[in-house]
Amino acid sequence: MSIFHSMNTTASALTAQRLRMDVVSSNMANADTTRAKQVDGKWMPYSRKMVVMEPKESQFSNLLQKAMNTGGNQGAGNGVKVTKIIEDDTPPQMVYDPEHPDANEDGYVQMPNVDPLKEMVDLMSATRSYEANVTVFNASKSMLMKALEIGK
Repeated sequence: MSIFHSMNTTASALTAQRLRMDVVSSNMANADTTRAKQVDGKWMPYSRKMVVMEPKESQFSNLLQKAMNTGGNQGAGNGVKVTKIIEDDTPPQMVYDPEHPDANEDGYVQMPNVDPLKEMVDLMSATRSYEANVTVFNASKSMLMKALEIGK
């Protein structure tokens, strides 16, 4: 394990949380987009997107074996990675608005399945995780600087 292992682990979390914030921002920006993609010649509303993350070391047994072989000195893992961005399969909301250009013959419009409240909670969670990882990164940097000062 290198002296920069904790910084690399934290950097992977920072990157993943930043992408999560970007996806939430995209969801909020498209909360009223009724023409996001065409399916069979018909316009469909925007679908909420979500980030899927997993540990870089994907199996618990690998981590356990590594910890047993090194007496537990190997650390807890190697960070996280974003594996994919998926679309929420919740059906679009039907909103009565007969004046809307995308209204059907009954006056209903298919609106995106984006709930601004859910998005704000997700954004707050991602922001807090990002801030916590910045704190960890700065603490690691400070410890490394102190170690270098000791060597003078």
